[in-house]
Amino acid sequence: MKKQFWLPITVSALVTVLVFCSNKKMGSDDSLLVKITGILRQEHYSAPEIDDNFSKKVYKNVLEKIDNDKRFFTQKEIAYLQKYETSLDDQILAGRYDFFDSTWTMLMKRLDKLEVKINAEMETKFDFTGNDSYTQKDKVESFQTDETALNKDWSHWLKFQTIDRLYRKVEAQKAKQNRDSAMTPAKIYPMDTLELQARNETKKFCNDWFKRWRKMSRKEQVAFYVNCIAEVYDPHTSYFPPEEKANFDISMTGKLEGIGATLSEKDGYIKIERIVPGSPSFKQGELKAGDLIVKVAQGAKDPVDVVDMRLDDAIQMIRGKKGTEVRLTVKKPDGTFKVIPIIRDIIVIEESYARSAIIRYKKQKIGVINLPSFYADFSDRGRGRHSSEDVKMELEKLKKEGVDGIVLDLRNNGGGSLQDAIEMGGLFIKSGPIVQVREPNGKARSGGDPDDGIVYSGPLTILTNKYSASASEILAAALQDYKRAIVVGSKSTFGKGTVQTFMPIEGGESTLFPKGYGQIKVTIQKFYRIDGGTTQLRGVIPDVILPDLYDGIPQGEEEMEFHLAYDVIPKAPYTLFNGLFSAKMAKAIASGNKSIASSDHFQKVKGRSVEIKKLRDEFAYSLNLDKYTAQQTELKAIEKKYADPDYKSFIESIDALAADMASAKGDAAKVAQRTDWLKMYKKDAGLDQAVLVLKDLIK
Repeated sequence: MKKQFWLPITVSALVTVLVFCSNKKMGSDDSLLVKITGILRQEHYSAPEIDDNFSKKVYKNVLEKIDNDKRFFTQKEIAYLQKYETSLDDQILAGRYDFFDSTWTMLMKRLDKLEVKINAEMETKFDFTGNDSYTQKDKVESFQTDETALNKDWSHWLKFQTIDRLYRKVEAQKAKQNRDSAMTPAKIYPMDTLELQARNETKKFCNDWFKRWRKMSRKEQVAFYVNCIAEVYDPHTSYFPPEEKANFDISMTGKLEGIGATLSEKDGYIKIERIVPGSPSFKQGELKAGDLIVKVAQGAKDPVDVVDMRLDDAIQMIRGKKGTEVRLTVKKPDGTFKVIPIIRDIIVIEESYARSAIIRYKKQKIGVINLPSFYADFSDRGRGRHSSEDVKMELEKLKKEGVDGIVLDLRNNGGGSLQDAIEMGGLFIKSGPIVQVREPNGKARSGGDPDDGIVYSGPLTILTNKYSASASEILAAALQDYKRAIVVGSKSTFGKGTVQTFMPIEGGESTLFPKGYGQIKVTIQKFYRIDGGTTQLRGVIPDVILPDLYDGIPQGEEEMEFHLAYDVIPKAPYTLFNGLFSAKMAKAIASGNKSIASSDHFQKVKGRSVEIKKLRDEFAYSLNLDKYTAQQTELKAIEKKYADPDYKSFIESIDALAADMASAKGDAAKVAQRTDWLKMYKKDAGLDQAVLVLKDLIK
């Protein structure tokens, strides 16, 4: 038995976005920044010196995060803030927030002015007959020269937002007229009415935007600034307050304690979007999608009004320990109010776990395993659910079904548990290394298959895309290096080749953080393929490359600031997999790439990707309604030219496993869980190509 290579670490591509709030002084929480900086300087894989160069990077990052589109600050204000550009290193080491407080104060003043301007400007009807235009850019390079120029840009942007809404309303009304018969004629609104509706929607959008910022707690302001600093170390080092860490744990384990309802914020209310089948809310039966929560009570205690409360704060009140009661006062769609008591329980989010199905194509039976993430319950390694164990179970079920080959779908899988990636690799090879990990001191070690067994030795293809990251890249790279599987996917994977671990921030409680300071996710290692190259930055290049709509747009690690570099270390000793089909791999890869090159569908995807890049980089939209309509007509014609609405999968059928359907025992909710997810594969050209490649291996 080989030594287990396990630490409670993740290789997830999760990026946490935190926002900011009021301008109160830090008070007793000044030490948080000092504590976090101390951890990062000591524990980070390649911690930079906290000097003037570091200061410049933090300065730039804060301004980019606050005003990426250069819509709030002028060159004069930036000139004032520039005095801080090389002093942030001293402020950080001293736990001071002078720069951030000044920047935030400036932002709040700008929002106050803009709110007055917007509310006044949106009272007047827009003239959509002139020759004005608004240029939309992917990257805005410079700030406006002064407040006059800034206000002019806002006026053009507001007009652009409104003309787009007006255009869509006009088109929707035309479509309704065409659908409705002479017996039931559509209600026609005059242009002035539609323009007023569009203008009011733009005004509400801006007011809600500013309102959300002003509702943010001081704690989130602290978290925002700390994360701007942490991100300069690398894009995947970030600070997690206790509530954010709880959300991360849910994403890793696929379970939580609560009522089992998906919530959103709408017009100040907390809205029920979906009830999780089999959850406490589902079993209780009275809470429905569309209900609005107005009050929350803990059992028999006094209810708390949650109207206009931040969604995250309301969620914290609704979640709770298994067996406890929460009472929700809800407003029903008919306007009536009802108090609904629900006993909390453990909610299992089934769609976050591995699942499999059977594809039938030309007398062949092919299994497909969908793996959303490399989930793991770090708090209960012995009994909690782990992706490697679940995939092993799915493989065993597929083998019992007598499949001829298997497609492992890792598309949009952002990673997760490093240990599970290693163990999962071991399911497909007899023995050998899966990944190499290098420490900050430069020493590298291999993490390998912990036993000499093999669960599945048959034909295998792996599906990836640009958002297959971290643990997905480890597994795909290893099985590609062993020539154990053919990788099919977009031109490369995400390119995240770093390993993180969570470290608690010691120091007790504080005014802002009564539950403790939380934890810092720190990059502590870099991982490498067994052939010696890291997946950092470059990702995994598939054997069979599928054109993607966004091929012309920078994505993944390469578009992220402060990423670590690509490099190479000596390869690990390993032996190529000598499976039943290994000699056919080169032929299957060549055949797959030839099929894609001759595919009308994928040629259309290539053409559309060129047009998307043009539109994304920079495009001047007319603010004349007739000309804007003509532009949209032209853009739709281009989209239609490259669209392929008639694409039909050649797969004959895709069905849930017999064992899974039998275990549902006719329960409607369970049957839906086992079958609804298969709809996403009905017109999936990527899956079709993976099946074609697999067919050549099966022959």
